[in-house]
Amino acid sequence: MAERPARGFGTVRLGLALGAVLALLLVSLLLALGLGALAIPPGRILAILWAAVTGEADGATDSAVLLAVRLPRVALAVAVGAGLSAAGAALQGLFRNPLADPQLIGISGGAAMAASGTIVLGGPLLASLPAALVPWALPVAAFAGALVVTTLIYLFSLRRDGLDLSTLLLAGVALNAIAMACLGLFTYLSDDQQLRDLNLWMLGSLAGAPWAQVLPVLPLIGLALLGILALARPLNALLLGEAEAFHLGFRIERVKRQLVVCTALAAGAAVALTGIIGFVGLLVPHLVRLAIGPDHRALLPVAALLGASLLLLADLLARLVVLPAELPVGVVTAFAGAPFFLWLLSRRRAT
Repeated sequence: MAERPARGFGTVRLGLALGAVLALLLVSLLLALGLGALAIPPGRILAILWAAVTGEADGATDSAVLLAVRLPRVALAVAVGAGLSAAGAALQGLFRNPLADPQLIGISGGAAMAASGTIVLGGPLLASLPAALVPWALPVAAFAGALVVTTLIYLFSLRRDGLDLSTLLLAGVALNAIAMACLGLFTYLSDDQQLRDLNLWMLGSLAGAPWAQVLPVLPLIGLALLGILALARPLNALLLGEAEAFHLGFRIERVKRQLVVCTALAAGAAVALTGIIGFVGLLVPHLVRLAIGPDHRALLPVAALLGASLLLLADLLARLVVLPAELPVGVVTAFAGAPFFLWLLSRRRAT
């Protein structure tokens, strides 16, 4: 039986939850900006940022590192962590299934298939592109692949009476399997350098993303987040069942379509630039739900903020643990998320 959202979620409790995750996000931002091969104290961070805002020149090495390397990486981590977490929370509410996450609707599979095809087979195309467009080829291909697969899944799931969620889930599993088969084929066809690039993308990383690539992704994820947050009340109603939500006056089929589009936009834009970062969309909504309950009016914003903080900390750990090299952040999130997933299964089995 679906868990019902508590009536009248206390504003004090919500304020405390938001205050806690905002404080965690602030601390995470300072740590992510300050720690690394070159340590930058918090006071110096604020001075560099203020100089950048006021237009005062600062040619110091730490200023260049902060503004050109760490700041775009941190901005990307915040956007991706918030987008994946909110998308996961929305999908869990839509499917009324605590094990749902953005990978269920084929986003990661479609992005992986298109990105691997670009890496292995896109050499002639990349050679014909202007130099300024070459860095965009992989993100654009991955995003297009995610959207194409999501559209196919949506069309497979469309019925005369609306969108069938069980068919959507099964279609996502099937198309993900096809995408993984294509990925295996591309892996077989790749040479040593292509195989290295492919493995790094599949493991997920926030490294090497300049402002030119990060800035276009931020409004896409922001737009998706706004769309998901606007659907908090319909998601609460869906926890009671589709029939009950319909009788409460919500247009259920429109809500389903909007949620699928918003989650595809959030996760597709994230995956296109960072590769596959697993378990964020599964882990974070569960932690928030266990702490504050299932009311999506609180769950969605708190999950987004907590997801941003946790991905920042995971990326910081990935950068520090093997200095001067770094681990792919997807490895860190998998080490954290997989044990939680097993604990969740054991907890469900016990109940």
